[in-house]
Amino acid sequence: MRFLLTLLVGIALGIAAVWYFNHNKNNSQFQTAGQEIKSTAQNAGNALADKLRSWNLDSEHITNELARTGRVIRDKANAAGQALKDATADARVTAAIKAKLVRDPDLSAWDIHVSTTDGVVTISGSVSSPDLIGKAMALALDTDGARQVISTLQVKPKS
Repeated sequence: MRFLLTLLVGIALGIAAVWYFNHNKNNSQFQTAGQEIKSTAQNAGNALADKLRSWNLDSEHITNELARTGRVIRDKANAAGQALKDATADARVTAAIKAKLVRDPDLSAWDIHVSTTDGVVTISGSVSSPDLIGKAMALALDTDGARQVISTLQVKPKS
């Protein structure tokens, strides 16, 4: 929305400048600048029209969508909502894996760090054997929302 408002203000300023420069036709610099501003304003208007067409925000699409669903939603708005949903999903995945680590007697939730980004889980820290790396990875992979697990766990024997 801010982009559209900025673009419309820019177009309005461009039109005002073209009008001003057309009234001062005696100076060739003003004429050249006026033509450049007019061209820029036209290009901006064309870019806005193209963007509106690409987002299906022309009056025909909006009218049809309002008649069909009673609202107008576009991917850009959905992407913001999806980003928020994904961020909370990542936190849930991390919390679920940490809870599983706490319940497992062989794995230490204190020694294993878990982070999740876009469903990609990274586990790091240390375990006492290579088998426990596999167990920690299986535990993470068996969690809803985990698409991939990356382990940087290192084997450090208990002292």
